[in-house]
Amino acid sequence: MRRRTAALALGTAAAMVLTGCSAMSPNANGTVTLNMVESLTNPSRTDLLKGLIADFEKQNPKIKVNLISPPTEQADQKIQQMLQSGSGVDALEVRDITVGPWSNNGWLYDMAKDLKGWQGWNAMTENGVKASEDAKGRTFFVPYGFYGLSLFYRKDLIKDAGFSKPPASWDQLLKQASAINDPAKRRYGYAFRGGANANSNATAIIEAYVADKVDVANGYKLKNGRTIFSAPEALDALKTYLTLFKKASPKSSVSWGYPEMVEAFSNGSTAFLLQDPEVIATVSESKSISKEQWDTAPLVAGPSGKTVQPLATAGWGIAKGSKHKAETVKLIKFLSQGKASTDFTKKNSLVPILKSATEDPFYKTGPWSSYVTMTKHPDTYLNVSQPRGVTWWSEWEQKSDADVQKMVTGKMSPKELLTGWDAYWTKKWEQEK
Repeated sequence: MRRRTAALALGTAAAMVLTGCSAMSPNANGTVTLNMVESLTNPSRTDLLKGLIADFEKQNPKIKVNLISPPTEQADQKIQQMLQSGSGVDALEVRDITVGPWSNNGWLYDMAKDLKGWQGWNAMTENGVKASEDAKGRTFFVPYGFYGLSLFYRKDLIKDAGFSKPPASWDQLLKQASAINDPAKRRYGYAFRGGANANSNATAIIEAYVADKVDVANGYKLKNGRTIFSAPEALDALKTYLTLFKKASPKSSVSWGYPEMVEAFSNGSTAFLLQDPEVIATVSESKSISKEQWDTAPLVAGPSGKTVQPLATAGWGIAKGSKHKAETVKLIKFLSQGKASTDFTKKNSLVPILKSATEDPFYKTGPWSSYVTMTKHPDTYLNVSQPRGVTWWSEWEQKSDADVQKMVTGKMSPKELLTGWDAYWTKKWEQEK
């Protein structure tokens, strides 16, 4: 999953953070100033947020919002430091990988009571409503959108290789990518992910192969309570995935992360890419391939004809130490509905949280249409929640990325990898009991 890199200087951001850390009290005229901190910072996104905040302030003249935008690489650490201080933060960006540790430390405010009966829930998709609640019914953030996988593909290369349509399954993807792959011409079938966050794509194919057995409430579990890595189908999945690397991917992709994968597709050297919707904007701006040459297709399926869509998400929450929770709730409601929500998801290339998006021409045509297709067929494209909120998620990412690297370089077999992953999650869940 890509997290956009900010082009802001650390010194400037640090000054902004320090400036915003003093508790804001109502001014003499009754105006309240809120501190709002974003995490996934980039210049255009910050400008967009400032515009939305300006609209909010026009509607709420007694509330001012001070937006703090640390560079992405240090943002979560900065937010954590501010939360630990117990003051200086009102609204903040909460991600599915930070909500677990931050809420466990008592730093986030549960908005469930404040949002009870809110009309905004009625306009939100089922996925949006579900993502806003944890297992105990608490609401630590309201999602602003989702990062969901689809298959980016080259229409011209598929046609030249003799195929009439994009692949619908992992087996078909392997077949088409292998047919297109021609290193002598610097043309490759698949943009493989072997470096940073390699575990995500490896897990995606495993989940697709066990789709009939997966527990939708926990995408790392089977319905029988065991891990997905213990299933026989998981081994078939990783063998297919390894073959995809050996027969259809550049050798250098052994170390590719997000930037390299996207660049390889955008510059026209690879035919297929599994990525999030934010890449639509990136590829659309490419000078190397035209809009007629590429498109997206729904996430490829496993042997059962079904697949699993692990939706990653983030949203807006409230710091437990905020002195202005009512005003901050008002801000979050504003950002989570109507034009503000639509503008944010469109301009950030996110899967939207509003039901109305399925009828929006922006999402119904072109590269976005694959996401509408998946939304309309939930029995084929199963939406699951991955356990990204657990306190050990960062530890897991480091371990699993290293293991995928070992498998791809021949230092670990697919069976050994799965045995280790099964043991890891089984032990962690046992310790939770």
